[in-house]
Amino acid sequence: MNPRSKQIAVKAGSQLSFFEKYLTLWVALCIIAGIALGKIFPRVALSLDSMSIYNVSIPIAICLFFMMYPIMVKIDFSQAKKAAKSPKPVLLTLVINWLIKPFTMVALSQFFLGWLFQSWLSETELIRGVEVTLANSYIAGTILLGIAPCTAMVLMWGYLSYSNQGHTLVMVAVNSLAMLFLYAPLGKWLLSANNLTVPWETIVLSVLIYVGLPMLAGVLSRYWIFHNKGRQWFEEKFLHYLSPVAIAALLLTLVLLFAFKGELIVNNPLHILLIAVPLFLQTNLIFLITYVIALKLGLDYEDAAPAALIGASNHFEVAIATAVVLFGLNSGAALATVVGVLIEVPAMLMLVEFCKRTANWFPRQPEKATLLDPRCVSPYQ
Repeated sequence: MNPRSKQIAVKAGSQLSFFEKYLTLWVALCIIAGIALGKIFPRVALSLDSMSIYNVSIPIAICLFFMMYPIMVKIDFSQAKKAAKSPKPVLLTLVINWLIKPFTMVALSQFFLGWLFQSWLSETELIRGVEVTLANSYIAGTILLGIAPCTAMVLMWGYLSYSNQGHTLVMVAVNSLAMLFLYAPLGKWLLSANNLTVPWETIVLSVLIYVGLPMLAGVLSRYWIFHNKGRQWFEEKFLHYLSPVAIAALLLTLVLLFAFKGELIVNNPLHILLIAVPLFLQTNLIFLITYVIALKLGLDYEDAAPAALIGASNHFEVAIATAVVLFGLNSGAALATVVGVLIEVPAMLMLVEFCKRTANWFPRQPEKATLLDPRCVSPYQ
């Protein structure tokens, strides 16, 4: 360990507002509120859920825009160019997401759902006229999650962990491009499906809406503000009022997600728990593998944290859409992808906190301190 690194840890929770300090509690309350909304006002939830283009939900897209924009507008894109010249973190995420993560997901799902929990999942369901066990259907859903790397919310996890947002954006862009070429063949192979119908429109549109649109808005508005108002106004005024928007949009997104899928969760409590076991273990295993490799490679904390977080998280919107197209809305596979939403947010918040508490394991570079959220403790303290 770098001897200087003991003095430069990110102090978890330091200088956070009351709202941000108890974010996990607000997330839990939003999940409960979303499920309750779906149960009490099912027609409202169904109407909102039906507002979609190629299975990309318009209400969720709006919420994600306001979640992503405050993050994008803070990114110094000159740093993103520099990040492209430091390929280690990007290569690490590619190896983890496409050569390791899919296979650990298969192994964990087969062990728990296909063997250990098999007696509880022996019921069958019809998928395209073929009778399959719920265990196999759930395994298919977890595989679809395992091969869909996160391309949007990981920017939020990077923001909360004070990561290098420029490098995080490069990682997101590269993995989004890789998903366009690798998702279908890898899914077809792992699912052993003869006719894997991948919703390409969903993948492309989700990447454009969730990442491309807020990035474009962030670049243009940042340039306009710097040109017309100056950096000082941007940092002292604009960001002051904008900062709570990303967190509020995250919480509203959770309310909507669980309002849309709350019925499935409430009606299958035992199966939800059984599916959650391999998904939770997978999230933590992949994070640990990536974090340790990043440590051995000597990466800075600001690059190691997003590399591990992007590996641990999933693009559940694409996974849900693919499961619905392949197996049907009420299939076990679709339910498994919904459980991915339930597990991911609390798990990722836990891992973000772990990152902040272990930042002293990694070297830190003074020039990257400017990329950290201003609430973060100075690296020289």
